[in-house]
Amino acid sequence: MTTTVAPDVAAIRLAGGAWRDELRAARMVWRREIIRFGRNRLRIVTSLAQPVLFLFVLGTGLSTIVRGGPATSGSNFRTFIFPGIVAMTVLFSAIFSAVSIVWDREFGFLREMLVAPIRRSSLVVGKCAGGATVATLQALIILVLSPLVGIPFSAPLLLILVGEMVLMAVALTAVGMVLAARMQQVESFQVVMQFVVLPMFFLSGAMFPLAGLPQWLTVLTRLDPLSYAVDPMRRAVFAHSSSAAHFATLSPGLSWFGWRLPVGIELGVVLLIGVAALGIAIVQFSRPD
Repeated sequence: MTTTVAPDVAAIRLAGGAWRDELRAARMVWRREIIRFGRNRLRIVTSLAQPVLFLFVLGTGLSTIVRGGPATSGSNFRTFIFPGIVAMTVLFSAIFSAVSIVWDREFGFLREMLVAPIRRSSLVVGKCAGGATVATLQALIILVLSPLVGIPFSAPLLLILVGEMVLMAVALTAVGMVLAARMQQVESFQVVMQFVVLPMFFLSGAMFPLAGLPQWLTVLTRLDPLSYAVDPMRRAVFAHSSSAAHFATLSPGLSWFGWRLPVGIELGVVLLIGVAALGIAIVQFSRPD
């Protein structure tokens, strides 16, 4: 009589429910965004063209007409707008990274991800982390140009700027995801983005000081969330500039009813906006499509 031995059967575990499955899903979505960014070299080059033009063409041109300004004190207008240009790079990259959601919806890939046995919040977190990473990487390239505009390379300054860039990138990517959550067409998304992004940039004080403005414009600048991201970066850059005192008088920064806002409160506002936008995005993606 012969005995039949049953072959080994590999254990099967259904995904979903465990925190490691959610973390793995978020990591895969993040990795997909990084791979897409790395393979699109044309996007990297073209997205950097606009900040470089603003910094070296517009900044140099305006330096020649800003008489009595920073140029007479050893620095120039490019030094002044550099934090704003870094913020602009993060803004455009972070907001437009959300366009991948609309693309995925049009091609049906988003539906495949939504039916996976994981929480939709994991997908949103992965998308947000991917967009924020891409925006931070592009801003780091602009940061390399800082010695060319009179800003010295120093480890403390770089650490401060990178930390603020990451916080700003996460918040702005979350805002972009809120706007893209219900968009069905890429064309509609681009129109809405232009309607949102350009006012945010011009009202943030990236190109001009926020002091001495008309009352109506002052109110608008205080309502712009990007203003609370640009000012801390500008403070850090000015503190490491040889003309810190002159820049401090030129741009005293953000204030509420005459009270100068501390950096901690400004960054807290950015964090609060990011958390709120991420929560709204999770709720929107949790609803039936």
